[in-house]
Amino acid sequence: MSKWIPVLAIEDDELVREALKRSLKLYGFRVYLAKDGQEGLKLAHEAKPAFILLDWMMPEMDGLEVLAELKHSKKTQDMPVFMLTARGMIGDLDQAFEIGADDYITKPLDLMQLGKMVKAKWERFTSPVTARERVAVDVLEGNRVRGQICRGKH
Repeated sequence: MSKWIPVLAIEDDELVREALKRSLKLYGFRVYLAKDGQEGLKLAHEAKPAFILLDWMMPEMDGLEVLAELKHSKKTQDMPVFMLTARGMIGDLDQAFEIGADDYITKPLDLMQLGKMVKAKWERFTSPVTARERVAVDVLEGNRVRGQICRGKH
């Protein structure tokens, strides 16, 4: 990768934060780390990352609260947000998508594959495919098609 892609990881678990940083750097990402929602909101405004990895379950301010704040701010509303979650129930995911999440990665994380997975999601999110192509890929990959299929930049 010729240019580092800035990403913000908001995660309360220190070991996971450091693993995210190491794994993502291997795939060309410049990683900003936040240990909680408040710090994450501040960094999102200051660092202006290309996208955000956001832990769902955090103390004090959970990921959905952070997501809502990000999507209500003019400076951050268009930043893609990928939720990091152990919550895999369809209703839970629908709630995150309704607030504005763009994708999700389920825990537990395979830290050896994480950077590769995030890079693939980012490239797919930013690829100039049509809505119909994106639906076809979702169906082929077994992903549940959501109401807003084409949120990537075209």
